[in-house]
Amino acid sequence: MRYGAAQSCPPSILSAYPPEQPYDFVYPSVLYLKKQPIAGGYWLMFDLSFSEPADQAVSPPDVPAPAPTPFAHAAATSPTQKGAEGIVFDFNLGCRVLLPVREDGRTWHIRLSDLDTGNILFERRGMESGLVRSSKRWYVRFEIEVWVEEPAGGDETPVLRHAMDLRDRTVLIQFSVGTLGDTLAWMPYAARFAERHGARVICALSDLIRPLFETAYPHILFVTPEELGPREIMQSAYATYYLGLFFDDAARDWHPIDFRHVGLHKTAAYILGVSPEEEPARIAFADPGRPLAEPYVCIAVQASSQCKYWNNPFGWAEVIAWLKERGYRVVCIDRKPVHGTGLVWNHIPFGVEDQTGDRPLTERAWWLKHAALFIGGSSGLAWLAWSAGCPVTMISGFTHPDNEFATPGRIINWHTCNACWNDPRERFDHQDFLWCPRHRGTDRQFECTRLIPSAYVIRVIERLLSPGPRKPTE
Repeated sequence: MRYGAAQSCPPSILSAYPPEQPYDFVYPSVLYLKKQPIAGGYWLMFDLSFSEPADQAVSPPDVPAPAPTPFAHAAATSPTQKGAEGIVFDFNLGCRVLLPVREDGRTWHIRLSDLDTGNILFERRGMESGLVRSSKRWYVRFEIEVWVEEPAGGDETPVLRHAMDLRDRTVLIQFSVGTLGDTLAWMPYAARFAERHGARVICALSDLIRPLFETAYPHILFVTPEELGPREIMQSAYATYYLGLFFDDAARDWHPIDFRHVGLHKTAAYILGVSPEEEPARIAFADPGRPLAEPYVCIAVQASSQCKYWNNPFGWAEVIAWLKERGYRVVCIDRKPVHGTGLVWNHIPFGVEDQTGDRPLTERAWWLKHAALFIGGSSGLAWLAWSAGCPVTMISGFTHPDNEFATPGRIINWHTCNACWNDPRERFDHQDFLWCPRHRGTDRQFECTRLIPSAYVIRVIERLLSPGPRKPTE
């Protein structure tokens, strides 16, 4: 329970227990304490929506502040599921239970539990009304129990007992960003979640990426975030889960474990409570045959930040020359031929065939399906190549190899500074194109990839391309 993080309610809705009045609660560390005073509590697991008189206010403990909501359309304003006695509840934005004001003067007793661990997460008696909402938005199999209490300590009457069950329920999974790599990385876990629970899953994601998935996952409905309101999806959803990279979520409200520890893709598994075993996203697209009769290799050199580039100034030229000497055509499939900022600009390498441009992702997947190899950084096109069944050589120093899918073509120089992206002490700055947190402004800036020699990359490529070019009929 987090003190002070709840929605505001009129003072008449619920008065706080005075500090000396005991109640039941659970520590996040699963230590169950019975009849301990509020002042000794650790308010982490649940938000309780109420206002309290100033003379009864309890000072909150020093706990991490909740991360801001990164979703424009987080959930319906009020819980969507109807229960007995006017109670409404749902599992959108965590577990939410709204207890109405009773006209007969009786009060509520509510308990929320984790069905899988058996822990009581929140319990309170004597409530006149209020909204109880979990601070944790990731998958927990909640149980809600509510009783009506008689005045003067009389018997209780059970009025609601609901164990969360997603089967045949509408479940919304929101993808927080429209970037290609993140969405491709998370989609297999959303599909695994749908299959495990038998839920009617709706995925809200970018319209640019949706065409890759619609045929490949026919049991899932794909919408854009802009469609959630007009289609009243949030108003009917039983549960909602949120996939994203929550850099500043020290309280672990949006993810149970920091994504920097488990990897870009596997964070979705932990949020959704499914196996973290990795698999490529299934994609479907038109395939009219090979785009080139001769064997070819696709490359992508551009990135959103300079730390993501292969910063060896001679690297691409030497690799491209080596490939062309061995009979491969080299095709650049970046969106932009030139990208950068200020005085730093990165150009398409000399000697490649230019297929850059704002092309449909289905077209990119078509090129990758028939390529002998993809070479690039830790980028969305690398994830697309993996999904298209194309062997991948990934050159990255700012990420740890566990951050991406496993590939025998993963290249990193362990002799240099590396993996700053996966270091929780280093907060990635999306607005700083030259972000290099440990060595900015020194001769070691971007050494993680600047010191990856082309000879190293060529040895890895040679192994992946053995025994030679793909035949044009493949």
